[in-house]
Amino acid sequence: MGLKSYLLGRNGEKRAEAFLIKNGFTIREKNFHSRFGEIDIIAQKDGILHFIEVKLSEKSDPVYMITQKKMEKLLLAIEFYMMKNGLELPYQIDGVLIKKNTLEMIENLTIM
Repeated sequence: MGLKSYLLGRNGEKRAEAFLIKNGFTIREKNFHSRFGEIDIIAQKDGILHFIEVKLSEKSDPVYMITQKKMEKLLLAIEFYMMKNGLELPYQIDGVLIKKNTLEMIENLTIM
């Protein structure tokens, strides 16, 4: 990943974080790394953990960047996070999708 991509990604995560806070989420952790992969943002709202994948694209629809393989890695990282922290809270996987000046949150992501 080049510097430009890295900086765009970090900017997208900051925008997503501000959006989440504005909408009543508490940020628990950012950029959680494990051997299984990274979780961009871990937030909580109304007793539910939200594992949030942030995708930013300047050209195409960022929803297509969330692949089956990405979801599989994310699920492993979530299981690791829950075990590591001794958590038994309900959770869901959400996406914050950013394209140019548009930000959209999709809750309860699933890929068949």
